[in-house]
Amino acid sequence: MITASAQWTDRDRFIGTAASGHAIVVDAGADKSGNGPMELVLIGLCSCTATDVVTILRKKREPFTSVTVRAEAERATEVPKVFTRIKLTYTVGGEVSRKSVEDAVRLSKEKYCSVSQILQSTAEIETAIELDVAEAV
Repeated sequence: MITASAQWTDRDRFIGTAASGHAIVVDAGADKSGNGPMELVLIGLCSCTATDVVTILRKKREPFTSVTVRAEAERATEVPKVFTRIKLTYTVGGEVSRKSVEDAVRLSKEKYCSVSQILQSTAEIETAIELDVAEAV
């Protein structure tokens, strides 16, 4: 079982903690002294799918030197303001096969990334891949 909690501190700020023992500041207000809740969902999505891609590329013995996943999202205009469209851009450095990266991204989206599976119920998730061969040096 995974556990987490959020304890209000002041204004619209909370300290979020999880079973791992790590804490983060969450700021749902205008101050932005920490990430907002929906930003954390996107960070979770990027981290989840990046982990999958790294794991799959390692298994394929692809010589990647970097993996970055960026997310751009649109939200519904009415409450609840769920994500309706998310574009994930994967930038992979090194002398890697485009097909291997495409396969890793597809497997993450369709099979492995739990966060992606949850978000697909409300959002269309689009992917783009950029190979950064300059990173190969």
